[in-house]
Amino acid sequence: MNVESERAAERDSEVGRVIGLNLRRFRKQRGMSLERVSGVSGVSRAMLGQIESGSSVPSIKILWKIARALGLPINAFLGRDGNAGPYLMEARDAKRLARSHGRFHSRALYPADHTGGVQFYELTIAGFAIEEDAPHPPGTTENLVVSRGRLEVTVDTREFRLLVGDAILFEADVPHRYRNPQEEEVQAFLVVNYHDSR
Repeated sequence: MNVESERAAERDSEVGRVIGLNLRRFRKQRGMSLERVSGVSGVSRAMLGQIESGSSVPSIKILWKIARALGLPINAFLGRDGNAGPYLMEARDAKRLARSHGRFHSRALYPADHTGGVQFYELTIAGFAIEEDAPHPPGTTENLVVSRGRLEVTVDTREFRLLVGDAILFEADVPHRYRNPQEEEVQAFLVVNYHDSR
């Protein structure tokens, strides 16, 4: 395969991935199963599954049928900015990241294809667990609120004790640490805002 062919394959793969993510998002927003979309659009369930997984790039004709079935313009499937409508992220589909030997869990509360500079997480910290975090790039801030339990947050050398409902905003380009000082599990919500240096 020559360089041009490789680049074309990469472009097709990226287009397929974006269309697949958007199809899944729009379908879930409407509470429709693959079977239902298949019945309305006339596109087979197997083909819809391949499109959602990004393993198949649909023709314009097939994409038009899907778009009509979902009541959307074709170009809605090509966008990456998430402005085509609400995006439902069901808890059962959530991807959780475990650290500190499974005692610190974070769940992203934003779409997998999100490219913005702001990230939103649900944190769960087991009793007496400590999570050390290295400095983020300059200009990064973290904004955290405790929704259950108590949490100690250390920013560089300063320690803050947060109760339910307490929030903290800090520049996260220094070492920082989260510590659960009690046996009860802590739940918190964290917004990380990465500075755009452009």
